[in-house]
Amino acid sequence: MSAPSPVELDEPVTDDLTQLATPWVTIVWNDPVNLMSYVTFVFTTYFGYSRKKAEKLMLEVHNDGRSVVSTGSREEMERDVQAMHEYGLWATMQKADAP
Repeated sequence: MSAPSPVELDEPVTDDLTQLATPWVTIVWNDPVNLMSYVTFVFTTYFGYSRKKAEKLMLEVHNDGRSVVSTGSREEMERDVQAMHEYGLWATMQKADAP
């Protein structure tokens, strides 16, 4: 009795246009209105970040003028930007930089 022969598999067909979706980011910008403690409060309340992470992001906003506070799909970032506006923070979204 002979051993079974290996099965040849065809290479999967991929569309040249298929690519991974580029993630989007929400950026919170520094402003002269909101207190640092309030920005920290927003990050802990809305995003559920720990106080340590929220303070780190708040310091980026304060010292660097901006901070990327969330990453995800375009729809998720639209939601996060809207929420930041509702909290009175200046926020925008853009496609994430390529890795």
